[in-house]
Amino acid sequence: MAFLQLEGLSKRYGSIDAVVATNLAVEKGEFVSLLGPSGCGKTTTLQMIAGFVDVSDGRIILDGRDITHAKPSSRGLGVVFQSYALFPHMSVADNVAFGLRMRKVPAADIQRRVATVLELVRLSQHAQRYPRELSGGQRQRVALARALVIEPPVLLLDEPLSNLDANLREEMQFEIRRIQREVGITTLMVTHDQAEALSISDRVVVMQAGRITQIDEPYKLYEHPRTRFISGFVGKANMLPGDLDNEGCAQVRQTPGDGALTLSLRPEKIDLVAAGTGRLQGKVITRYFLGSQWLYRIETAIGELTVVRRNDGDAPMEEGTAVGMDWPAGLLRVLDADEVHP
Repeated sequence: MAFLQLEGLSKRYGSIDAVVATNLAVEKGEFVSLLGPSGCGKTTTLQMIAGFVDVSDGRIILDGRDITHAKPSSRGLGVVFQSYALFPHMSVADNVAFGLRMRKVPAADIQRRVATVLELVRLSQHAQRYPRELSGGQRQRVALARALVIEPPVLLLDEPLSNLDANLREEMQFEIRRIQREVGITTLMVTHDQAEALSISDRVVVMQAGRITQIDEPYKLYEHPRTRFISGFVGKANMLPGDLDNEGCAQVRQTPGDGALTLSLRPEKIDLVAAGTGRLQGKVITRYFLGSQWLYRIETAIGELTVVRRNDGDAPMEEGTAVGMDWPAGLLRVLDADEVHP
């Protein structure tokens, strides 16, 4: 049995199904992200695991123990909230020690464990500072230290990086992953940020309308999305009409209209080639400079496509330029209908 197991977990608010018959198995030491848009049920799922929201149906099993209806305090889980929830009148060390004091841990053990975890999150030199004297990233690490110091079996992260600016958020992604690997703690993180989930997770769970739509390793999820929703939500994708050729292989439809299939093709998988060559013809209608990349919008007979090319220092294509587009046939993905299943 997995270390953390959700079995048919559901939550209803009146006639509204917030989470529907969710099954998930998380192995010990694994880092799993719940990814999805607002209202998909990911935060409700995390809150049921933490014990903050009552379960309507199903079970939560932690290390062989049924904790479905256990009080939050008896579950022993570490939780990092989006707001960090630090005590402003307490120093960093006292904030971190708070959970241990509530558990009546001996003072000598508290001092030792606080020192150890502050070293882990690289805040030893800030032990006597107050939250108002810290940066956003430092406050986030204090919240993480406070969750870890109680030595929980599972760490729950509720969009922990959403209040940070872009550069600091990226830095803290890798800091969280470093700490998680060093401690070896089983971790479940809620996020709506696709890049965040893909970069630091062992597996990503995509949720839509209260249900899990796909669970996979980040690379496999990106390269082999199951549905149109996943293809468009996890990264960017061109949705193309397709048909089957005489050999049963998917191919892009060359004329306007719906195809028998919906195909997905990532913008970075498309090569821009000389007009008159390639699999599809088009015209550059606009371009955007993204620093390391150029993004082009290409008008074609089957609609507008997005193409991303690495910025290699050469002059970009001008708007109005006629181009051909080519791609390896094996990079086309056939998508299922946007249906969700328990």
